[in-house]
Amino acid sequence: MPKPEIVFVTGNANKLREVSMILGGDASPFTLVNEPLDLEELQGADLQEIALAKLQQAVHALGPGRPVFVEDTALSFDEFNGLPGAYIKWFIKSMGLAKVVKMLDSFENKGAYAITTIAYADSKGQLHVFQGKTHGTIVDSRGHTNFGWDSIFQPDESQNNETYAEMAKEDKNKISQRGRAFAQLKEYLYNTGI
Repeated sequence: MPKPEIVFVTGNANKLREVSMILGGDASPFTLVNEPLDLEELQGADLQEIALAKLQQAVHALGPGRPVFVEDTALSFDEFNGLPGAYIKWFIKSMGLAKVVKMLDSFENKGAYAITTIAYADSKGQLHVFQGKTHGTIVDSRGHTNFGWDSIFQPDESQNNETYAEMAKEDKNKISQRGRAFAQLKEYLYNTGI
């Protein structure tokens, strides 16, 4: 009997691989499939509101009864009272990583936190939200630069003062905001089904 499917709406292959690993890969009781839908991103500071708006669009596009989730991640600087937050993707796209780091040059506090918010619609159409958070420091880029801001974020829990980009995926997934949020989703799915 085939495993039930859950749709992850993303066009990011790195994110898909990482999430598949966190959710159990081939050993999970469901199959993770990707739908790279082009969803409008609500602009705002409320991450839960942004994720739920994206989820509503995904449910509309895929049709009711199909389990689906979306994910949104923010990187917030302590000195900027939460900014760039959900806008980090656009800051990096517009300015590049080096200039994003440079924004904190005149501040002693380089503290930051990352938050991942997952909005999930189960097969009955009920909506669920899961969120993970990790504190860290903004540093000059170290490691690969092919996955967002991983190379400029050094989590406080890093054993060797590594950025996400320098860490082994398994180590990163244990302490990252995405790993924490998806661990909650995984627990929900494994305990209640899809």
